Amino acid sequence: MLELHDDWDTQALYQDEVNNCNSCDEKSPIRDSGIICGPNLRLVGVNYAQNLYRASMLLVCRGVQCPEVSFIRGPSNSKQVGADTNNISRGQLTSTLFYVDNGIDFYRYTIEFPMESYEQLVKYTIDGEHKPHYRFFVPSKTSNFNVMSYSCNGFSLNVDTTKFQGSMWFDVLNKHAKTHYHVMLGGGDQIYSDGINIFCKGFKKWLAEKNAVKKYRAQLTSELRAELEQFYLNEYLEWYGYGYWKGATLQSKTTQKCFPIAMATIPSINIWDDHDIIDGFGSYSHSFQSTEVFSGVGKAAYKYYVLFQHHVSIEEKGPYLEDESWLLGHKDGDYIEEKSHSVLTRLGPTNALLGLDCRTERKLKQIISWDTYDLVFRRLEQEVAKGKIDHLMVMLGVPIAYPRMVWLESIFSSRALAPVKFLAKKGIIARGLVNSFNGDIELLDDLNDHWCARHHKKERNYLIAKLQDFGAKNGVRVTILSGDVHLSCVGRFRSKLHSHHLTSGKDEDVKKVLNEPEKDVRLMFNVISSAIVNTPPPNAMGALLQKRSGIHHFDHNTDEDMVPLFQTDVDGSNRTNFSFMNRRNWSDLIPIENVMESDYLRGLYQVSLGDYCYSGLVSGTGLQTMQGDTEHDGNKKQDVTYPVTSKGLIASIHAEKDTLNKDSATEAYAVVIPELQKKETTISHAGIKHVSPDV
Repeated sequence: MLELHDDWDTQALYQDEVNNCNSCDEKSPIRDSGIICGPNLRLVGVNYAQNLYRASMLLVCRGVQCPEVSFIRGPSNSKQVGADTNNISRGQLTSTLFYVDNGIDFYRYTIEFPMESYEQLVKYTIDGEHKPHYRFFVPSKTSNFNVMSYSCNGFSLNVDTTKFQGSMWFDVLNKHAKTHYHVMLGGGDQIYSDGINIFCKGFKKWLAEKNAVKKYRAQLTSELRAELEQFYLNEYLEWYGYGYWKGATLQSKTTQKCFPIAMATIPSINIWDDHDIIDGFGSYSHSFQSTEVFSGVGKAAYKYYVLFQHHVSIEEKGPYLEDESWLLGHKDGDYIEEKSHSVLTRLGPTNALLGLDCRTERKLKQIISWDTYDLVFRRLEQEVAKGKIDHLMVMLGVPIAYPRMVWLESIFSSRALAPVKFLAKKGIIARGLVNSFNGDIELLDDLNDHWCARHHKKERNYLIAKLQDFGAKNGVRVTILSGDVHLSCVGRFRSKLHSHHLTSGKDEDVKKVLNEPEKDVRLMFNVISSAIVNTPPPNAMGALLQKRSGIHHFDHNTDEDMVPLFQTDVDGSNRTNFSFMNRRNWSDLIPIENVMESDYLRGLYQVSLGDYCYSGLVSGTGLQTMQGDTEHDGNKKQDVTYPVTSKGLIASIHAEKDTLNKDSATEAYAVVIPELQKKETTISHAGIKHVSPDV
C-alpha cells in the first residue's frame, strides 16, 4: 500500500534525465499505445468561501481503457501525522473523457479537496503504479501559495542545443523538493511551435507562394486544416509527453525530460504567447493575418493550447465556459475567432492572480479590446468585495516596464528600406533579413509585440494607470509577471523623486518615497523572467538595454525605471549591465510568512521582519540589509531598500551559472516586495501621454 511519507532526493532521482538532455535521435518518442502524455496537473482555482481547492489532471491515452488514479493525502510534515491516522485520507479521482482525436483519448481527472489547517501532501498512483514525482502540495487554508514562474520554454529553430548540457527544470525540481511550490505560472511560450514552417508541408508550400494574390486568396482546405491540427497534436504529445523537440538542424534537438516530470508534480496556470502558435502571430498586418490559411494556423494552435494547457475542449460549452476561474473576453478575436480566456483566482486567502490573455484578441494596433478591459476591472472589484487582497499578481506575456525600442521600430518600418526588403525577399541580399510571412524585417514583429511599440502606447499607459488606480483604492500591491525577451530584469513604477525642489516639503516627499515604500501607492514591480530553456541574447544586447534604461516619467507623479538587481555576476564579479541578466532563468515569489516558517527559506534569505533589504544576489550570505537607522538621502535613486513585512513577498530570479554543467546550478537574485499599507481613493495621472480619456 502507498505510504504518505518517504525520502525525495531529486538530485539522485533525476540526474540521469539531465545527463541525456541532448541524446535523442530523429525518431518521435510517442508510444503506439498506453499513456502517451501526462500526468499533467493544472490548478483550476481556489474557493475560500467553500474552503475548496480545485485542480485537474490530464492523461492522454491510445489503445487502453481509462486509467484508474488513486490518491493518499495528509500533512506534508510527517511529524503532524497523528497516531490514529485520522488526518490521512485515500480515494480515487473521477475521470471525464472530454475529447477524442483520431483514436487518441483525452481524460480529465477532477481534483477537489478541502483546505486544512496544515499544508497537505497528495501522492497518487496510476493503475496502481507510483513514481517519486507523482505528488503535489496543497497549502494550508491560512497560507498563501509559493509560486514558481517561467516563460520561453523551448528553443528557437536554429539554436545549437548541444551548448546547453543541463536543464533548468532540474533546478526547479531541486528547489521544489525544499520549497514546495504550490503552483507554477506559465507566462507564455510554453511550447515552441515555429517548426510548423518546416514540418507542415502544406503550410510550407503556402509560405513559398510568390504570387501575392494567390497567397492571400488561398483557401484553407480540409486537408491543410487536418495537417495543421496533426502538427500541433504531435508537437504537444512530444514536448508535454516526453520533453522532446527538434528544430531546423541536426544540432537543434533536445529531450528535456525534467519538464514533464515538473508538470506531474507542480499544478500549473498558463497564459499563451506567440510561439505557442507561431512566431509573431497577432503582430502582422491585418490583411495578412486575415488570410484563411494564416488564421487557420491560429485556430489549430488554440484548439490544442486549451486541450493541453487548460484541460478543456473548445467543443465543451458547459464547464468550459462557466467555470468561475475564467474571465472571458467581450467578443471573439478577429483571427482565431474565439473569446480570449484570461484567468482570475486566489492564490491564498489574501493573494490573487490575474492571467491576462494577451494573444487571442491581439492585432497590430490592439492587444486587448477596451470592452474586455472593462470586464477585467469589473471582475477585480468583485473579487476584492469577497475579501481583502494584499497582493495581486498580473501575468502579461510581454514586459510592460522595459526599455523603449521605438527608434528601431521606426527604422525597420521606414519606406526607405523598401528596396532592401525587396532584394532580401528575392534572396539577392541578406536572405535572413526579412521573414517568410509578409516580407517585413524579421525583428519588426518582435518590436510590434512590445507594449512600448508606438501602436500600443495608449493601451499600455491605460493598463498601468488602471492597475495603479485599482491598487491604490483597495490597498492592493500589484506585481506584474512577464517573459518573452530571453533575459531577466525587474522593471519598476514608483512615486516620482523630485530632484529640482525649492521647498523642504519636497525633501520630505522624496524621503517618504525612498524610506516608506510600503506606503507608496504607485509602486509596482514588473518581474521579467525569460527564458527557462531558450538561449539568451549576447552581451551587446544587455549593454544596449542598459543604455536605454534611464528614468522615464510615466506621468507628473510616477517614474519608471529598472531595478539594479544584477550588480554582481554568478561568479562574484562586478557587472556593468547591472539591470539585465542574459542567462537562462526562472523565478519564484514566496510570501514572507512562508519564508519565516521554513528553515530552508529562512536560511537562504537570512532576513527578519522589519529588515530593510537591498535588491541583489542572495548567494550564501542572504539578502543584504540596511544597518541601523540609516535613511536614503536620494543620491542613490535606484539602489534602495525595501522592508520585510508580514504580508509581503520575496521575488527571486534564479540565473543559470554554467550552460555546460549538468547539475544546472543557479544563483538567486531577489527583491523584497512589501504589501501596500495605505489607500487613496483617487490618484492623479496628470501629465500622462497617449492614454484613453477615461483615465
